[in-house]
Parts: sequence; structure tokens; C-alpha cells
Amino acid sequence: MRRGLGVVLVGLGAFLVVLAPLLRFQVADKLVQAPANQYSVTRLTAENARYFSMRDLKVVTGTLDITVTTRGDVKEAKDDHVVWDQFTNANDVTNNNPQISMTQFRSAFNKYNGQGVTCCGTSVNSGSGAEPVQLQGQIFLFPFGVEKKTYQVFNTDTRKAYDATFDGEDTINGLPVYRFVQKIPPTPVEQLSAPASVLGMKGTGDIQVDRVYDGVITFWVEPTTGVPVKQEQQRHEVLKTADGVERMPALIATASFTPETVGELVKTARDNLAQITLIKTTLPLVSLILGLALAVVGVWLLRPGRAD
Repeated sequence: MRRGLGVVLVGLGAFLVVLAPLLRFQVADKLVQAPANQYSVTRLTAENARYFSMRDLKVVTGTLDITVTTRGDVKEAKDDHVVWDQFTNANDVTNNNPQISMTQFRSAFNKYNGQGVTCCGTSVNSGSGAEPVQLQGQIFLFPFGVEKKTYQVFNTDTRKAYDATFDGEDTINGLPVYRFVQKIPPTPVEQLSAPASVLGMKGTGDIQVDRVYDGVITFWVEPTTGVPVKQEQQRHEVLKTADGVERMPALIATASFTPETVGELVKTARDNLAQITLIKTTLPLVSLILGLALAVVGVWLLRPGRAD
């Protein structure tokens, strides 16, 4: 009986020892992925924002309340990618001016590394109709296991990806994070018509102007999960005529995640971190230790001279 038990324990121990690296290097990488059924609401606040109000036909100053709703399109999540739809709505709460800006973004990205995939009707809609986009760089998430290097991150305003450079380590609500800074050069993002009088120009007709955007975006990212837990957007948008002259602000503001949103994202990152640690570290380690222990006991039972 002892011999039979020893054979079983050695076999089971060997299986668990072999299973440990498989869990760590093959199974874990497939289990750690962005969810297809994502649903989240994040909020940003921009105090003392200056923008051109279409309602008032002048530049006004106020506090903006920005709500970003993200929802996964489960039916379109196939193979190695997921599809997320995002809707952004900005309201001026100071001047009771709702919906001063609305944007829709349909995205697709690799669920294992967060890099953009062009499929499934990826587009940006900022009020003038949906515009198909070729996605590049990181979309929403940084890759699992973030490194201290430069990443390309997609920007919905310019429909392009720009470098987000590692800028140091930080701590947000007690959570260690990496800080990345992305600088976006002045880029025309929309062509508009505006009355010459509104632009401070002579004449009575409409004048063609370009909406030109530049900005600095700072991301605070939990490195194991790739989840940005805090973000600050320094936006500088102006209206320029064909001669390159800046006629007036379109939107100049610094928007940041609210403390409540930061708290929720930190909790999400901690929960994801715990799951990743369980899958990548705890289970493989337990499998290895238990396998070795069973194998040792099995070999001891199989020693020559022991009675059955």
C-alpha cells in the first residue's frame, strides 16, 4: 500500500511541478486581459476654463464638469481584441450652459497589450459626423507590466498617436504609479465658419477658421495592471484664420480626474493587481511548492526496504 501511495504522490508531485511554469508563462498571459464587458463612468473638472460659447457668441469663463462613459461592445469582441465605445460630455456648471462639447469614440484594441486595432467601425464623432480612424498606440490602457520607457498613446482630438514619455515614479492614494507625459503639437482638428464680427474682423459675411489644438496630457499608471488611475489634460484650442492669426480662444482649460474618480480607479487597479498576483505568482508558487513536497514524500515512501 505504501508503495502504491508513493507512486501516486510522485506522479502527482511531478504533475504539479510541471504545471507551475505553465501557469506562470502560458496560462497566466491568456487569463490576464482587458474585459469585453467594460462599463465605467469617469469625471473630470476644469476650473476657470475659457471657451467660445455658441449660445452667447462670445468667450466665457466657467467651471466645466466633464463626464466620460465607457461601455464595451461584447458582440464585437472577437479573437484577441475588444471593442469599447466612449461618450464624453462637457457642461459649464458656472454659466448653466450644458453640452458645450460632446464626443463619441468607437475603439478596438488588443486585449492583452492595449494597442489599437483598426476594425469594427472605429471612428471619432465630434459633432460634424463620424470620421473613420486608423488606430495606433495605446487605447485607454497601457500594457500589462508597464516599463519605464516611451509609449505611443492615441489622441482622439487629433486622430493620431503621440509619444508619452516616462517622467518618474509617484504615489496616488498610497498606490505606487509611473508618471507619463504626452505633448501634442499645434494641430488643426476642425474647420468652422464664424461671422466676421464675432471674430473681431471687418465685414458682414462668415469667415473660415481652423480650430487648432495643442496640449499636454499627464498619465499616472499602475505599472502591473496598466490602469491609468489619474489624468490631467492641459488643453489649448484656438480659432485661427487662413493667415495664421489667432482670433480667439476655442477652449483653454486644465481638466483633471475628480478625487472620487481617482479613488474608484485606484480601487480597480488594486483589485486587478490582486487578481494578477494570484494568477501569475501565488498559484504557480503554490503548485511548485506542493508538487515538490508531494514528490519528496512519495520518494520517501518508495525507499528500498520499506514494508507495504
